[in-house]
Amino acid sequence: MTVSYKANILLVDDREENLTALEAILSSLDQNLVRANSGEAALKALLERDFAVILLDVVMPGMDGFETATHIKQREKTKDIPIIFLTAEGIDRHRVFRGYASRFVDYMTKPLDPWLLRAKVEVFLELDRLKRQLHSQTELLRRDLSSSAAGVEMVVAELSALVNELNDTLEEVRERSAGDQRVLDMVQELDAPTQRLTRLVQALRPQR
Repeated sequence: MTVSYKANILLVDDREENLTALEAILSSLDQNLVRANSGEAALKALLERDFAVILLDVVMPGMDGFETATHIKQREKTKDIPIIFLTAEGIDRHRVFRGYASRFVDYMTKPLDPWLLRAKVEVFLELDRLKRQLHSQTELLRRDLSSSAAGVEMVVAELSALVNELNDTLEEVRERSAGDQRVLDMVQELDAPTQRLTRLVQALRPQR
């Protein structure tokens, strides 16, 4: 029986009631929601597992959201994880993006709009799924290309179907995020490896 994959979403806030509210908003996505009540706890969680997206409160005692994000972006393993800063009313948005002018950073102002937050997280989850799919298919290709000609044809047929799915999904994400340049930039980043895989599959198809 195939077990469906669930992505990890890191929720970082020093107030338990805020973490509970985030869980209530995101529970319908049916993913793994991981709590961290401080910047230090968030960095520890990032050492223990991979995350598709991080929801990070800006104002926390000790290590605040900006300092936590700086540590995250300095680590090779975690620097490309999307971060959604959760900011209170009155915090200058330019302060939020000072040093974080990146396609991997977004922000939302409290009180949070549940629908908008879910929609943003869903897009990042879809991009994470595409990245994992690209990685797994690349590994499949490396492993099976040394097999028989029949085996290679089977792999090429499977890869061809998956490349079509990737291209369709990227186009769907583009349409859903037409007004969000940061997400569109991330989609653009996935275009290059997808197109390389497409060309490779075409080159491996038997000439008739």
